[in-house]
Amino acid sequence: QVQLVESGGDLVQAGGSLRLSCTASGRTFQGYAMGWFRQAPGKEREFVAAITQSGGGTYYTDSVQGRFTISRDNAKNTVYLQMNSLKPEDTAVYYCARRIAGGLWHDDKKYDSWGQGTQVTVSS
Repeated sequence: QVQLVESGGDLVQAGGSLRLSCTASGRTFQGYAMGWFRQAPGKEREFVAAITQSGGGTYYTDSVQGRFTISRDNAKNTVYLQMNSLKPEDTAVYYCARRIAGGLWHDDKKYDSWGQGTQVTVSS
């Protein structure tokens, strides 16, 4: 496993933007696809976005398509989540994770090395 550390969460007004970062320890970062998930209070963890090893492929859940952008910088061992046009329903703890198996991109069982999460709160 690797250690993943998320940052960038904050309190923001609806319509605002945030950029989350997830930095990985170790030298194997570029060999793995990465994903972002989120969990709101009282709800199950849900898939947000994922990116392939090279960054050439990206995947999003429908509710964030067109508003969020996932990217990565393999030289910095970091994956980003740019979030624009934020809505109150985006409020959650956001986690990054390393993808270790194929299959459905939104299946959290295909990921490991979960970070501690970063809180995003969107006020109306």
